[in-house]
Amino acid sequence: MEDKRYAVLIDSDNISAKYITAILDEMTKYGIITYKRIYGDWTNNQASKWRDELLTNSITPIQQFCNTAGKNATDSALIIDAMDILYTGRVEGFCIVSSDSDFTKLASRLRESGMEVIGMGESKTPKSFKAACSVFTNLEILFEQDADKAKENISQKTIQEAIVEIITENENNGKKTGLGELGNSLLKKYSDFDVRNYGYSSLSKFIEEMEETFTLYKVDTTISVRLKDDSLKREQLEAYIRECVHQSMGEGVDLAAMGQKLHKKYPDFKVKEYGYSTLQKFVSHIPGLLLVTESETVKRLMEQDAPRKEKGREAGAAPYIWTPLNKKKKGRR
Repeated sequence: MEDKRYAVLIDSDNISAKYITAILDEMTKYGIITYKRIYGDWTNNQASKWRDELLTNSITPIQQFCNTAGKNATDSALIIDAMDILYTGRVEGFCIVSSDSDFTKLASRLRESGMEVIGMGESKTPKSFKAACSVFTNLEILFEQDADKAKENISQKTIQEAIVEIITENENNGKKTGLGELGNSLLKKYSDFDVRNYGYSSLSKFIEEMEETFTLYKVDTTISVRLKDDSLKREQLEAYIRECVHQSMGEGVDLAAMGQKLHKKYPDFKVKEYGYSTLQKFVSHIPGLLLVTESETVKRLMEQDAPRKEKGREAGAAPYIWTPLNKKKKGRR
């Protein structure tokens, strides 16, 4: 599933330039930004603090002269642009950054058209605008984070393991993992997750620091994440399991013993990193192997074409249950 595309429209008359980094970083949780526009009267000295930020963050300024004293000149221009963008069909959502209630009707209209509307503003923002948005974020809370919050965060290693599980699950289903999708999945798993609490300005920089595990790549405008060298490691694991089973000379290998062998040879091996909850499910995707269920607690891995031995069994004992991986049939084959 591709990342959602958003148009970020900023009302410079009501929002301070100090929030711009927090605004753009927050939007990485939702998807990719295809429009970045800010509206104001750039001939006014009050807009000077925004000018440096425009170039740094590649934001397109929209000039709107103030024709009547005391009137907000940017409202109508922002509203008209939002409707024009809506009808292009090139976005799935909008981020309206303002503390002004004049955008309440716009937010409602965009949602009626199936758009997700992310609102951002200061605490003074009227409740009507907050209620009209799909999600509203208080910029003051976003900007003034508690310095001690990082100490209470989930460990970075735990987040890394969660990312591995998300990517692996997608790969097992033949899907790529977009950066925006990954951010959303992490938020669903850990609702208070925020890369800024770990000292990073964006999710992409957070991922880049774990270069030994993950690789970022771009296709068109979509940034995706994949595991680094995972396919090679998996092939090595499968080859080792097949070798152990083959060397058993038809006796097969107890599944629990196989797990011990894997951990001895590959101390960092964790089956959950490959998207499986148990070793049994992991080996079930290795072609050419069978799982023999000898009892409720004993399972044995065997080569699919190997002769099956039943030495030492008592007369009248129930037959083994030979279980081809991914298929279950009772009785002898």
